Amino acid sequence: DGRGMTGERTIRVLIVDDHAMVRSGLRFFLLSMPDVTLIGEASNGREAVELCKRLEPDVILMDLVMPEMDGIEAIRALRQRQPKVRVLALSSFQEAMRVQEALRAGAIGYLLKDVTADELGAAIRGAFSGRRSLSPEVAGALAEATAGALPETELTDRQLEVLRLLVAGMSNAEIARE
Repeated sequence: DGRGMTGERTIRVLIVDDHAMVRSGLRFFLLSMPDVTLIGEASNGREAVELCKRLEPDVILMDLVMPEMDGIEAIRALRQRQPKVRVLALSSFQEAMRVQEALRAGAIGYLLKDVTADELGAAIRGAFSGRRSLSPEVAGALAEATAGALPETELTDRQLEVLRLLVAGMSNAEIARE
């Protein structure tokens, strides 16, 4: 019924990946989280869009490379139809171009598939609360790509510190506290 052991509403999660073993591993992680309920699984983007209408998940763990409808296309479709749903892109790839595509499509975060259970739990909870999540390797790739695109300018130490915290996925309020 979407209620955890404490009676509180849990975060409803949908897994989308074309590999059954990946879905199985994610399922195992999610079952260990008392504040998360796995409500469904899909093997491609098209299935995800259909299931999402019926199941109304809070957070979707979305692979990017799948047959029929890839993750980027699915994220776009989902964000148009159900703007409140939060999508975390899960990928084996950390290229800046792919990360930027996923974020532009509407993903709230981007994690690599070697994520730990604790990192995954934190990302799901963060996404549910509206916070962005980038795994450190992904943030680094994005920072390198962005640095190469920026004109040569001197940033103060303070500006560099703020930029590092932004790349780490912190919100403005979190950066201000830091």
